[in-house]
Amino acid sequence: MAGTTSPSTGGATRRSLLAGSAAALAAALTGCDSASPPATRQSTDDAKAPVVTGHKPKGKDVIDVVADFGAKGDGRTDDSRAFARAYAYAARRVWDHVGRTVIDVPAGTYLIRSPNALLDARGGKLKANGLRFRGAGKRMTQLLFAPRRADNAYLCRNEDSWANVMFEQMGFAAATPGASFFYSYSTGQAQDYRFTECEWTGEWTYGVALDGSNTNSEMRWDACRVGGAYRKAFLYSGLSQKSLSRPQQDQFLNYWFNDMKVEYAWGNFLEFPYGGSITCRGGSYIVTGRRPDDSGDYGRTSTFFRFPRGPHHDSVQRFHAEDIRFEVRDPDTVVIDCAWDSGTVHFNDCDDTAQAFKSFAQDSSPHRYRVGAQGPLVRYDSCQLSGQHAYAAESGGSGPRARYDMCRFRNHAQQDFIKGSADRVSFVDCLGS
Repeated sequence: MAGTTSPSTGGATRRSLLAGSAAALAAALTGCDSASPPATRQSTDDAKAPVVTGHKPKGKDVIDVVADFGAKGDGRTDDSRAFARAYAYAARRVWDHVGRTVIDVPAGTYLIRSPNALLDARGGKLKANGLRFRGAGKRMTQLLFAPRRADNAYLCRNEDSWANVMFEQMGFAAATPGASFFYSYSTGQAQDYRFTECEWTGEWTYGVALDGSNTNSEMRWDACRVGGAYRKAFLYSGLSQKSLSRPQQDQFLNYWFNDMKVEYAWGNFLEFPYGGSITCRGGSYIVTGRRPDDSGDYGRTSTFFRFPRGPHHDSVQRFHAEDIRFEVRDPDTVVIDCAWDSGTVHFNDCDDTAQAFKSFAQDSSPHRYRVGAQGPLVRYDSCQLSGQHAYAAESGGSGPRARYDMCRFRNHAQQDFIKGSADRVSFVDCLGS
């Protein structure tokens, strides 16, 4: 994201960093030029080199919550204190704003009752880059989060403190229904999270809740399973929905989901009242049940991709889904509900027809858009689609804003596939039922 602050460069912007990198590359390529004296080149390079202050902290670079901090991992003993001590050890070993510790969590089931026990970075006083939690494998390392009260209880809390946080091969379960996994607040520091081969089960309010303004970006999920249920959403952008600067609030960008198994009972997968440059590639997405009660915000619907707010800052409205198999098991399952007033939405080689044979499918609308004068521009390429797609036209503008190219419609002929503003849609080489 051009123009945002990097947490490890003393306020330099990403543009300035890229410019500096380009200058360094140019210097390297011209280093054999005899017109530039070696002594001059050396002194110039030295002047630009970062100065590392202080001393490398003592202690082990890799710690074990069982061997080093006494966690039991038996599923019955409260291991909150062991995890809190492990995190405190890692925080103390930050040197020159860089983390130096890997926290290993061996195979076992760890009961955690205290909020923030896994990561407790409240207040934004620590500015650090690099923290890694490493499990023994999905379904082998399990963390049961069982706070006594679910309201505002998070297993991890990062308030403008850590960038580059990694979780690998671990499972997280909400043993207290309505607890939440991760609260991330940023005004320029919290960013670059990685989740690899992780799993979430149980009933959560939020999986990852983003708040504040500026960054909370560059987050990636690889080969993870999102199970359980979500009263709000697995990933929610812009928790407070307010900021002193709306353009800064919208700087929640660049989220990648690769080869995912999204298979949860009810709730929303991604909900973005703010921000959003989002890419989802590969995997299977299924809502297996229905909400147990009507929700004031959602009714009975469960939505994979919910973008409920129209106005946004420029360049933060982009969604791409590719090579995904969706299962729409009942009429309350929605693939996308988008109210963006600009930007782009693109589905490529996706299929949501697994349940197209069911009686409800013909009248269902699993893809829903509100389209204004500036869009969003919507495109479907080589997709197989069930039900009808709904388009509501906002005031202003005319002509197509959506295009279907070489798609197959399972429940309707092409002329009946669009519900609502069909004049906003065009078709190229498509097949109807």
